[in-house]
Amino acid sequence: MKVLFIGGTGLISEAVSKLVVEKGIELYLFNRGQRTDAIPQGAHVITGDIRDVITTKETLKDYQFDVVVDWVAYTPEQVKVDLDIFQGKTKQYIFISSASAYQKPPTHYIITESTPLYNPFWQYSRDKIACEELLMDAYRNSDFPITIIRPSFTYGNKMIPAAMNSWQNPWSLVDRMRKGKKIIVHGDGASIWTMTHNTDFAKGFVGLLDNPLAIGNAFHITSDEVLTWNQIYQFIGRAAGVEPNLIHIPSDFIIAKSPEDEGGLLGDKAVSGVFDNSKIKRFVPDYVATVPFSAGMKQTIAWFEANPHKCMIDEGWNSQMDGIIAAYEKGLA
Repeated sequence: MKVLFIGGTGLISEAVSKLVVEKGIELYLFNRGQRTDAIPQGAHVITGDIRDVITTKETLKDYQFDVVVDWVAYTPEQVKVDLDIFQGKTKQYIFISSASAYQKPPTHYIITESTPLYNPFWQYSRDKIACEELLMDAYRNSDFPITIIRPSFTYGNKMIPAAMNSWQNPWSLVDRMRKGKKIIVHGDGASIWTMTHNTDFAKGFVGLLDNPLAIGNAFHITSDEVLTWNQIYQFIGRAAGVEPNLIHIPSDFIIAKSPEDEGGLLGDKAVSGVFDNSKIKRFVPDYVATVPFSAGMKQTIAWFEANPHKCMIDEGWNSQMDGIIAAYEKGLA
């Protein structure tokens, strides 16, 4: 099997790339070559920028792939480029969508692939929905062989997953916990959520590669473990050797002080998310997530501590958290 990943070195995709190579699949990574530490030994690298359409077409003109996976397409315009480039050049095109595209707020807390796609709170999710619609139209009318994957919150060694954290410097949350500072939890912390380790996601994903039954289908791939947000923050803290000092603040108050969090909260994490993985298990019968969040976080903390240059602190984010907390406590007083 010959597979092309556009990207392939991100938080989720690096685990998939590694497993693909371990399975003996011939893997090509088409990217700008900026994350060489995430390229598994044995993968072939084609240096390029998918946004440079003319050069990309020229670079890939003599290649033919069984599967093409675009890990970095976010808008319909970018998907249209893929349709132009890969029509007739692959037996399967996999689009990475997002579970945040599912209905918000949901009419039922258990989410299946049949849950409607609707998110009025987050442009990112609306763009992913538009991409899916464009690809389904191409499948129905032009026989373009699409498969859609909707990851939910997926983490690995390089991510401290939380609803409120610095994306660029995720160690900031652990540093804050270890210093005994208050940690914001949206709402009362009792809503439920699903965290998925990237190595678990990879197992389900690889089973869909070059799988003709997956053409025309959408899947989410998550853990079956369900946790409250209070538990999530407690597991992060305990993996770091502390009991976190949690403060519960309503989501709408957080958004009033930090409008940029509206999508990530109201459009995603403030809503309970429990995923029915029956479909991926039908198509990939041996799929099972085996990394509980408590164990995954111990691995992540150990990785950061072994890589101290990655333990950078986002003081701007720290100040923002302090400001939200001070405003909330002032209001309570």
